Amino acid sequence: EFPGLLGHGEGVLQLKTPTCLPSPSGGERAIGVAASQYFSLALTADGALWSWGSGGQGELGHGDRESRWQPKKIDAFASQCVVTVSASFRHSLAITADGAVWSWGGGGQEKLGHANEEFQLLPKKVLALASQRVVAVSVGGEHSLAITADSAVFTWGEGERGCLGHGEDLSNQLLPK
Repeated sequence: EFPGLLGHGEGVLQLKTPTCLPSPSGGERAIGVAASQYFSLALTADGALWSWGSGGQGELGHGDRESRWQPKKIDAFASQCVVTVSASFRHSLAITADGAVWSWGGGGQEKLGHANEEFQLLPKKVLALASQRVVAVSVGGEHSLAITADSAVFTWGEGERGCLGHGEDLSNQLLPK
């Protein structure tokens, strides 16, 4: 139903045993992965980030809404070194070596941290965190979180059910707070 989830090429919709992905460009060593129900990400030792699966809301980070049957490098990070990544439902966050946070994908509930609900087809730096050195990120279905080097926790996106941790304030947060 969702093309490319397994990353093994067109038409491969099910594998009954764990199967190594073919390396698209010369044997990069994977050091991290993240997965949602619609797409997957792999981080390689050289700081490159690869994506595959459904791209309907730009969650693959390639500047379009196309799906990919096999891993493709996210070119927007060509001059960056990605150190960690998190994926959920229809959006992702990445941290680069300089401690910057980047987001892309579906922007509903303000979960990308760019003060709007627009799709972000390419990774975009979360400017509200530019003065912070972020060391960890995590994404939920409709919200995002970041921890800074000085142990501060920032959250943004959908506030319903208290998932942002802002006490009685259950409103959506456009920007990290």
